[in-house]
Amino acid sequence: MFKPRDNSAVCTCEGDVSVFPAPGGRGEESSVVITLPECSAFSDIPEEALAKVLTYLTLIPRQRQPGVKFIIILDRRLDTWSSIKTALARIAASFPGSLHLVLVLRPTSFFQRTVTDLGFRFSQEDFMLKMPVVMLSSVTDLLHYVDETQLTSEFGGTLEYSHSDWLVLRTAIESFAVTVKEIAQMLQAFGTELAETDLPDEGKAIEFLLMCHTEKYRKLKDEIRSVMREGQQLLGSLDASGMQENSRRQWDVNQDWETVQRLLAQLRDMETAFDGFFDKHHLKLRQYLQLLRYEQSFREVCPSLTPDVVETQGVGHQRWSSLQEEIGRAQITILHGHQLAASHHYALVLIVQRCNELRHRCDTLSAALLDKRAKLSRARELLLQVEEVCRWCDEGAYLLASQVVDRFQTKEGAQAALQDIEKFQAGAPPPLNPDVLTLIEEAHNKLTAVQGLIRNRQAGLKKLADKQARPVQLVAPRPEHPPRAKSPLFSPKHGGGLFRGQGSRTYGRCIKNEIHMYTHKQNISPLILSLPSLTHSCLPPPPSHVMKELIETERVYVDELLSVLLGYRAEMDNPALVDLLPPVLRSKKEVLFGNMPEIYTFHSRFFLHDLEGCLDSPEGVGACFLQRREQFHVYERYCQNKPRSEALWRQCSDSAFFQECQRKLEHKLSLDSYLLKPVQRLTKYQLLLKELLKCSAGSEGTAELQAALDAMLDLLRSVNDSMHQIAITGYEGELSDLGRVLMQGSFSVWLSRKRGPTRMKELARFKPMRRHLFLHEHALLFCKRREDHGDSSDKTPSYSFKHCLKMSAVGITENVKGDVKKFEIWYSGREEVYVVQAPSVEVKLAWLNEIRRVLTNQQRLLTGFPLTRSSPTPHSSHIYLILLADAFLQSYTVNILILIYPYTAGSFLLYQFTVNTLIKGTTTGGESCTPSPISDQVQLSPIQCEGFFKLHMRR
Repeated sequence: MFKPRDNSAVCTCEGDVSVFPAPGGRGEESSVVITLPECSAFSDIPEEALAKVLTYLTLIPRQRQPGVKFIIILDRRLDTWSSIKTALARIAASFPGSLHLVLVLRPTSFFQRTVTDLGFRFSQEDFMLKMPVVMLSSVTDLLHYVDETQLTSEFGGTLEYSHSDWLVLRTAIESFAVTVKEIAQMLQAFGTELAETDLPDEGKAIEFLLMCHTEKYRKLKDEIRSVMREGQQLLGSLDASGMQENSRRQWDVNQDWETVQRLLAQLRDMETAFDGFFDKHHLKLRQYLQLLRYEQSFREVCPSLTPDVVETQGVGHQRWSSLQEEIGRAQITILHGHQLAASHHYALVLIVQRCNELRHRCDTLSAALLDKRAKLSRARELLLQVEEVCRWCDEGAYLLASQVVDRFQTKEGAQAALQDIEKFQAGAPPPLNPDVLTLIEEAHNKLTAVQGLIRNRQAGLKKLADKQARPVQLVAPRPEHPPRAKSPLFSPKHGGGLFRGQGSRTYGRCIKNEIHMYTHKQNISPLILSLPSLTHSCLPPPPSHVMKELIETERVYVDELLSVLLGYRAEMDNPALVDLLPPVLRSKKEVLFGNMPEIYTFHSRFFLHDLEGCLDSPEGVGACFLQRREQFHVYERYCQNKPRSEALWRQCSDSAFFQECQRKLEHKLSLDSYLLKPVQRLTKYQLLLKELLKCSAGSEGTAELQAALDAMLDLLRSVNDSMHQIAITGYEGELSDLGRVLMQGSFSVWLSRKRGPTRMKELARFKPMRRHLFLHEHALLFCKRREDHGDSSDKTPSYSFKHCLKMSAVGITENVKGDVKKFEIWYSGREEVYVVQAPSVEVKLAWLNEIRRVLTNQQRLLTGFPLTRSSPTPHSSHIYLILLADAFLQSYTVNILILIYPYTAGSFLLYQFTVNTLIKGTTTGGESCTPSPISDQVQLSPIQCEGFFKLHMRR
């Protein structure tokens, strides 16, 4: 039962309760007994209050036992027939339940009893039609309908009942139910607050947010515990009450006990769900704070981990110690990053990339320090030897000067002087290292040779400068002939572009003579003169060192992959360990390890051998990466499977199977760290290529290295884009049929469709749609980004598919009036036009360039014409198309619309001109036709190009 919402429904008369139930009382057919005691003011009770009281008294029994019937005992022994008639009419009008009987105790006085009998006899049919009414003469007659154990002592029964205790119990139960509902509302409001909180970018703000959320969480937990104690106390009271009641009364007590128990169960479920949600939110905030601090540590450590500090600053003992401390700090930061990665941080890829970069910087700085220390040691030894030689020479000169020449005249004096000289000679310092002498001699020769070259160059320039300069004449520009590329030797940078005629020849002859003389005298090439021990400190590490590091780390990587495949993956089929294998892992090898066997095969059989072949020729490593560029795309599938692998690992990371395999392999790290190796290795390649490109600047193979670096960066972007592609939902078909994802991003889009002669915009005219675009090799997808509003801590966005445009029927307009960030994408001859607004001009240009490239490839596939990346000049393309026109038009007068493709990188240039008479490739009078450009802003697909070639021929 529930507490009445309006206390006025319970009426009192002279301090006695006039309307009260007999809770738990049961009559025939388990009907619930409700007693209406004697009350002279019953007719004064408002209809609304009476209806509320009767509804309250019948609500819980009807909920617990649908279809239950009720028996009303109307005690009117001291009342009149008119009061009885009024009470029966009000009961018939207000009672909400199914009435089994209405037992009326008629008045006991002779006169009122007689009036009641007569009145009931004449009105019996009216009352019986509405409810079954039974007139009883005494309490004894009441026992025929209700057992005495279900009646209070007032009616001759034995049921012990306290109305005040019943009110207290009902109030406590209802208050507990209301409190549980309020707790649920508070938890929901707090969860909404947590979900909608914006994360700041400062560590202190995150700490304050953590503290505030934790404080609110503890207060709510205290509230929940307090309500739980209240419910437990209420259960104890019900248990005590049930033990004192009889078996019929025990049924109602059990129902109340179950109600409270159900509310407590709901409260416990809410507490468990709330704890889980807050734990995930708290973990997310702590990981975000960890990431902020890690990024701050990374930014603080990076500036001091460059090899330039070794060369630009002196490396004394104090500086050496400080650099070692910086390396130690970086190692601690790397270790911290590994710990974050091992704890399944949501920014795993970023942390791994930062760790790889720090490790690479530490290795580079350590190598530079060791190299610097070795050079300083050699320089110190050389200086010590020079000082020792100088000291010995000074002492020898002093010895020779101090010997008296007169003493040499005697035999004894000469022998004594000879012994002094021999004794001094025995202490002579060892001769200088031949290698050092050779380096010194080479340095001296190089200095002499370069000084000679400089003097010869000065002499030649003075001769040229002394010649009388010819006057410069202005020449009209000829735009139809583009200027020819000048030789680098005579570019304005070198000052040679001003020389003409004999002066230029003399200058070139001087240079040839200088180089010839220099090469003849030194017998070496001037382009390869070097002094490694003296100039190495000014240069980056040799390419051979970087190449060795690349090959060594590649070998370690291949060995680690093999150990994982043999020590973990193959052991999953080992019958001896099948009992240790968790059931969830069985037949899930492909999920846990992905395509790691394919990655191992690629590296062990092909790529490692390619790298080892470049050990003595580092300039060829770029070609290795370019040659295997397509095979590197096996990493896309591995990264796409990584979320599923991590989810499976979290379910069974504590399995005894993995612990046994780790023990056999003697690995210090668990399996998840090795499953992360392919991701780490993929980010490591671009760092090594950058370093190799830096130390190979200007040498052979630089272009291939740059192309390889671009390819690896494109691969990383492609992997990132493919991770977004797997979140696309609602596309009917195979996304793989559309080709690789080239670009993806969010844009504001306006759509208009051509309907009849007019073009109408759909939905709101000026309100853009927010769409996420995926550019594939063969199609352009429009999707709507949707955020997952669940309670998962590692939720990722999904993309609902909206439209698909085939690239074979797509065209673009680069510029839209009013906004430099907008461009048009139109479809099927402008039947559909999408106005796209990019976040920035740079993003717009990047997308336009990529779409041009896709359309260029479409043109190449359809026409079979091998279009190159270089852009032909309009002039050469013009002549080519004129000759084609002459080949099949002969002497017709033709209006020709020519499309020159490509004009600039991936764009079309449209020319229109009229040819009156074409005779063997020339026009009348031998003058060529001058085309007039009519548009350079239109990009067309190969299919739409056909509509632009319109020939209106007439004889």
